[in-house]
Amino acid sequence: MPGRRDSLSEISVGRVWDKQAKSRHLISTTISRPNPFSKPEKKLLTEKSASVTHPKKGTATSSVTAVDDPSSGGRRSITDLPPALVSEILCHLNAKDLGVVSCVSTLLYSLASDHRGWKEFYCGRWGLPLGSPPISSSSPEDKTWKELFVEREFRSNSYMGRFSMEVLRGHTEAVRSVFLLPAAKLIFTGGYDSVVRTWDMEDGLAIASSRSLGCTIRAVAADMQLLGRRGAPHLFDITGSSSTAAGHEFRLWGHEGPVTCIALDSARIFSGSWDMSVRIWDRARKKCSMVLRHGDWVWSLVPRRTTVATTAGGDAYIWDIEDGNQLAVINNAHVGNAYALARTHSEDLLFTGGEDGAVRLFELTGCDGGSSRPIATWVPHTAAVQSLAFEFPWLVSCSSDGRLALIDVRKLLESGRRRFLAGAAEPPQRMLHGFGCNIFSVAVGADRICCGGEEGVVRVWNFSQALEMEKRARALRGIRLENRMRRRKVQLDWSGRSGSSEQCSVVAAKRNQMGGDRAWHSKRGVGGKLKA
Repeated sequence: MPGRRDSLSEISVGRVWDKQAKSRHLISTTISRPNPFSKPEKKLLTEKSASVTHPKKGTATSSVTAVDDPSSGGRRSITDLPPALVSEILCHLNAKDLGVVSCVSTLLYSLASDHRGWKEFYCGRWGLPLGSPPISSSSPEDKTWKELFVEREFRSNSYMGRFSMEVLRGHTEAVRSVFLLPAAKLIFTGGYDSVVRTWDMEDGLAIASSRSLGCTIRAVAADMQLLGRRGAPHLFDITGSSSTAAGHEFRLWGHEGPVTCIALDSARIFSGSWDMSVRIWDRARKKCSMVLRHGDWVWSLVPRRTTVATTAGGDAYIWDIEDGNQLAVINNAHVGNAYALARTHSEDLLFTGGEDGAVRLFELTGCDGGSSRPIATWVPHTAAVQSLAFEFPWLVSCSSDGRLALIDVRKLLESGRRRFLAGAAEPPQRMLHGFGCNIFSVAVGADRICCGGEEGVVRVWNFSQALEMEKRARALRGIRLENRMRRRKVQLDWSGRSGSSEQCSVVAAKRNQMGGDRAWHSKRGVGGKLKA
């Protein structure tokens, strides 16, 4: 019997091989001997199908046949274009579409990852990175612009997560100005006690404090050019105790009233005052190069590249830094004074906060003169808005009512939706409480929000661990859900077992009852017989 089974298996295998050989011979004869009565188009289709059936040809053969196929109309994919032309096409995509295109193929991934558009996207949202040299995508040590963009975009979601709050104590009176320098991890504060203090952003410890300057400090600004050299690792020596600090300390005289706002760029210093003027100073020569006259007290200013935005009274202005011409004006931006100002790095949008407790968004391209209608308006506060801070996509406002409002303007910054959202906007995504009253200044950056007010303390809201905490919370929720499902499953199993045991007990009771009745009847019958 075993030998017979082996012979039968060999016969069946042989038949199968004969059938496959016949089929292969039939296919080869069909391809090698074309039908003289067939049309040429069918011959092309037969050759195309035959080329596709060979796995050794790969995708290149199929693509070539697709190009040579007259039925395709000569159409080609975008990957067949020169890389330079593809790169120019990618210039017209936004960040989201460029990220989607990079997932299509390896060629598009390499072109989209090294594309120069990522630098424009990054600088348009957050400006150039401070404290670092220009980044080159060719150097393997530094991060590419795409990596920087993705990392910063991921961190921007942390302001909706959990936070920890630190209180920095040191000022003896109200804090009027707070400035955050994320590149150096420093916080600068000043107030009614006439002292400028410097804090470590990570530890919350006081690093240095200046001597009493004899007047209220209403504005503080700093950048990486002012950081210390030669033994001052954290800051220029604001105490004035060292001999080297005397050469770096200077005063700029020119304003005839209190200075309310100050800002810096690489070559200039901007200052605004209650003398109704904004002065532009040359940082190298320490001299005033231009004066911008206003019709009311100047409350705030924000420079961007070749322009500077200012607020005076209830109006907002845009000035050209090079020639001092007024480029645009927004009349009656608020009911009362416009105390606060913020701008996007793309220079086309302006945020204002005023005495009426409202925060408004204006588009600068359309306000060439006269009044301009705001794109969006928020009224998150019941008192005057004292300060605004913007870091894409979050706009943070502080008010005299003792609250902070966090507004996500990501949707509003899309140029295609601005005309549809005129005057209507979502309410603030988050409100931060816990203050007394009168918050005068706010700063945002590096996953932190700093504010100072009448309490005389500086509060720092730390969101750096928000994403990690959210991941842990999600993991714990998943574990709890899994444990709950397991307990539910065990309960269902126990209930099933108890149900089957109850059924068995019921059946057994019925059987016992029937058996007892029979025994009783049998005993009764036996007793009757015995009596008889």
